[in-house]
Amino acid sequence: MNKITRRDFLRSISKSAAATCGGVALAGCRPGTNPGGAPSVHTRKNYEWRMVTTWPPHFPVMGEGADSLAQWIEKMSDGRLKIRVYGGGELVPPLQAFDAVTQGVAQMGHGASYYWAGKAPAAQFFAAVPFGMNAQQMNSWLYSAGGLELWEELYSAFDLIPFPVGNSGVQMGGWFNKEVNGISDIKGLKMRIPGLGGKVIAKAGGAAILSAGGEIFTNLERGVIDATEWVGPYHDYLMGFHKIAKYYYYPGWHEPGTVIEMFVNKTAYDALPADLQEIIRAAAYRSNLSMLSEFEAKNNVYLQKLITDHNVKLKRFPDDVLKSFKQYSDEVIQEVIATDPMSRRVYQSFKSFRKRLSDWSKISEEAYYNIAGK
Repeated sequence: MNKITRRDFLRSISKSAAATCGGVALAGCRPGTNPGGAPSVHTRKNYEWRMVTTWPPHFPVMGEGADSLAQWIEKMSDGRLKIRVYGGGELVPPLQAFDAVTQGVAQMGHGASYYWAGKAPAAQFFAAVPFGMNAQQMNSWLYSAGGLELWEELYSAFDLIPFPVGNSGVQMGGWFNKEVNGISDIKGLKMRIPGLGGKVIAKAGGAAILSAGGEIFTNLERGVIDATEWVGPYHDYLMGFHKIAKYYYYPGWHEPGTVIEMFVNKTAYDALPADLQEIIRAAAYRSNLSMLSEFEAKNNVYLQKLITDHNVKLKRFPDDVLKSFKQYSDEVIQEVIATDPMSRRVYQSFKSFRKRLSDWSKISEEAYYNIAGK
């Protein structure tokens, strides 16, 4: 074998690369070709998409999360996929985002799946279940125990693909203009609360009202509602609920780990090159971690602000009220799954996974919190 010098080797590589690029110039040869193999050819077709959200424009954490998703996707795709984000009401009303993406008015949406319970009852199980799983457990069910596959099956009927893109963690129980001393205090109460939690309030004799985030303060101020839940201390502080409501209740029995979703028009997604599809998936994973981290970092800081700076009356729901809520929650879930086969399948998966977790949770997190808090 003849001896090959380093200069000869480099000259050979240069000639080979030049010949390869010359042969595929019209196809768009770019740096990163693979010597001795097929060139890495990327089409330079650009895509411009719209994302509609249920949040006010640039709303902290959730709305900002939608903005960040768009920025990450554009950056990772080297500008090949640009997404313009519309806050709720800028292109379509907040609670019409689902329909807008199904119909192709926008290619992407950002919200929470319990808003679409009227279209698909099973959707609400992918957002939050009263007395259900926390954020960590919801992620485990979705990513590792079949939950996401069920969610995709459900949304396929609407030509959509769902993606978890965040989680609020355990929420607060809500703001009330009167004390809740017993379950009888819920009778006649008009409360803004979505999803299965809203059905529990209705079963307890109250009225559950669904409204977008941008409408809540005005509705509470004008007496359209008597109480509201929203998210947690950080967002509740920014919304200014402490200015118009007297009592702040915990725990958030209705939303122990609420999943924030992105939904993508399946026809539009399938038309993308495979690398752009994977970029969307990667950005969704990043957002899921980022949003939960931000919630956890800020909630306690703002809880203390509410208590010390604004003299908010922090109160725990009485045990008998929580017990009643739990009973009503079980009844509500049974009613939903009795009339909707898909809800029954989804809840069976949810319930089965939660049961498998229970023994481990008792000797891991529950035991740890019990000792760490002392």
